Amino acid sequence: MRVLALVGPGNKPPCSLDGLEAADMADWKMEFDVIAALEALGHEAICLETGHDLAQIREAIAEHKPHIVFNMLEDFHGHVVFDSNVVAYLELMRIPYTGCNPRGLVLSRDKGLTKKICTYHRIPVPGFAVYPMGRRIRKNSKLQFPLIVKALLEDASAGISGASVVYDEVQLVKRVQFVHENVGDHAIAEEYIEGREIYLGMLGNDRLTAFPAWELHLENMPDGAPRIATESVKFNIKYQEKHEILADRAKDLPAGVEERMARIGKRVYRALGMSGYGRLDFRVRPDGRMFLLEGNANPDLTGDEYFAFSAEAYGLSYEAMIQRILNLGLRYHAGWE
Repeated sequence: MRVLALVGPGNKPPCSLDGLEAADMADWKMEFDVIAALEALGHEAICLETGHDLAQIREAIAEHKPHIVFNMLEDFHGHVVFDSNVVAYLELMRIPYTGCNPRGLVLSRDKGLTKKICTYHRIPVPGFAVYPMGRRIRKNSKLQFPLIVKALLEDASAGISGASVVYDEVQLVKRVQFVHENVGDHAIAEEYIEGREIYLGMLGNDRLTAFPAWELHLENMPDGAPRIATESVKFNIKYQEKHEILADRAKDLPAGVEERMARIGKRVYRALGMSGYGRLDFRVRPDGRMFLLEGNANPDLTGDEYFAFSAEAYGLSYEAMIQRILNLGLRYHAGWE
């Protein structure tokens, strides 16, 4: 097939990795891996670097007439919330695309909406409160400290550090102001769940596959540091090596937890209207009780990241996973036949 691969500004990969270090690939390693897999599968991959002009996408579609668009955009016009508009545009053009549909992107992007929907469906989530920009900041009387303060819409642990866990109202106000002023986003404060950080990869539109649970190991964090996935934990290689932070298949979970997580994960995926592929983030307490933290539509597809590793543990090679994602995109027609 002819596949039009959409990548963000600065994320168009080179043809080869020869002579490059890991740090040199940070911006475009996923894009390189996906395009290499498409070509290894025998598809023709046409890479379009875009992020500001829908006309570029329209012109590329008119010129190349792709069978499907492989969507790897994480924002548009520099705003993460606009990625849903790009796939909505593809739907209007009746071009199949990979990954999540616009509604699923909008609902899963907003951590507050995700928790409201899950609460309605009786899916356990931490207690939470949303703090819009420009509004007075005060603690919700129903919440219990400690709380963790995050950006409402941003992903990739943007703005999350050890200081994100707060223990009183003064710290809460200060951290919410930090998110407003430095991340430029509304804030959400949720009750901090002490426990294990577990990720569940999901694949599918209607019939869903849950991959084996994957755990982010934070046992060797510095003394006194909260066990949370900060920006340094996720992206600072030296920090990861120093504190032996790694992710692998979750082992020794309390009896029945992984099976229950898969069932709950499928309910969450459907409740949020997600499609294609996604990752759900959970916290599991020592007593086995689990809480959904957030849903991640279109998670990182880099060959050596959590989603690909969990797919491999399920029995899908990287190329087979990419082909499955293509197939799901071709089958999802957004209401047209």
